[in-house]
Amino acid sequence: MNNISFKNRIALYFSISTALLVLVVFVVIYYIVKSEVYQDLDNDLDTEVKVLLDEIAIDSSGFQIADEEWEEKEHKTLDINPIFIQFIDTGGNIFAKSPNLKDASLYFKKSNNKAGQHYNSFLNGAAVRQYHIAVPYKNSTVGYIVVATPMEDAGLLLKNLQNILVIAYPTLLAILFSIARLLAGKSIKPIQHITNASAKITRENLSSRIPLPYYKDELFTLSKTINALLQRIEDAVSREKQFTSDASHELRTPLAVIKGTLEVLLRKPRSGEEYVEKIKFCLTEVNRINAIVDQLLLLARFESQKQLIKNEPLNINALLYDITARYSQIITDKSINVEYHLKDEVYIHSDEYLFSIILDNIISNAVKYTPSGNSITLTLEQADNKVTIIVADSGIGIPQEDLVKIFNPFFRSGTAKYGNTAGTGIGLSIVKRLCELLQINITIISKIGSGTTVTLSLGQ
Repeated sequence: MNNISFKNRIALYFSISTALLVLVVFVVIYYIVKSEVYQDLDNDLDTEVKVLLDEIAIDSSGFQIADEEWEEKEHKTLDINPIFIQFIDTGGNIFAKSPNLKDASLYFKKSNNKAGQHYNSFLNGAAVRQYHIAVPYKNSTVGYIVVATPMEDAGLLLKNLQNILVIAYPTLLAILFSIARLLAGKSIKPIQHITNASAKITRENLSSRIPLPYYKDELFTLSKTINALLQRIEDAVSREKQFTSDASHELRTPLAVIKGTLEVLLRKPRSGEEYVEKIKFCLTEVNRINAIVDQLLLLARFESQKQLIKNEPLNINALLYDITARYSQIITDKSINVEYHLKDEVYIHSDEYLFSIILDNIISNAVKYTPSGNSITLTLEQADNKVTIIVADSGIGIPQEDLVKIFNPFFRSGTAKYGNTAGTGIGLSIVKRLCELLQINITIISKIGSGTTVTLSLGQ
């Protein structure tokens, strides 16, 4: 069965189910015909008995029939619809029978059923249909009438019908299998197109798509689903290539700086102060590499992070204060004024660790890109089931053409690159991914020289 093609399996299953149905139909036809044949024979016998009951003379000693009744053709011959008649007394002895019986006699088994019964029997080895009935006289039985008719024609008819059905059955199944196989082949032809198209798709050719079938059936849905899967794979591979390229570039730069610095130190003897200065510079670059690697690992872990999300009560007010406190030294050094517009004790249900990463990245960017002496505003609003967190700085701002790219890994706006502000360009991509995981809507509005406003919306 494992080696049978899909087309042949469909045809086989169809043929098996059809075979069972046809078998039931053939059996029903056979027994209907058989019942009708027996019914015709039984009607003839019933009619003959009624006629005999009208013609016989009955008294307490028994019954008898006029001799001229035996002269009827069907009682004398055996060739044209013969009817065999036999009279039996109460002791089971035959006292009269039709001439066409000659020396033979009909089978008789005494029965208490006065209404009579029909059954099959044999006469001189030939099958006959029999009927016998008790002859009543004043609430007693004075004898029995047994009539019979040959079943040769009926048997021949049933035998021929049986032979026809037996021969027709496998022939019909073979025809049905061929037709089912042909129709199955046409039905699964779109699957062959899907297979052929899928075989041509490789990692280097992910832009190819499966042609959609004409009919919008299950195969149409399958083709659309596969095309959607290919699109997701293509997007993932594209992001992977871009991510790998950007990660290589970002890691190569500090490594090249460290290598160049160490090579310069080896060219000639240096003073202790110079060695300390260059080593500190290399350590700074190493720390930058560590930060990039940590963030890369965090991004990679987000692919399976959804199954690990914890849904727990979270105090937004306390979290905003705690994160701002982490940057208190920088805020003090830059004389930044932090303004709080917070509702009292706003709680949400979310993952505290992941949510703190979002707020930490946004607030750290605000502190990092806000010039000395300027201000940062933290606003927390709650209306019905919706919570809104707004972080607004008065920093250098982001150009409009860069706003659509700021969530891309390793992308840094031109103002950030040339503002002597260190960074890896991964922070906002992490924020965007975490917002998707926690079902948070994030919007960023910015203007050069006027600062940036980040809005987080939670709930309905």
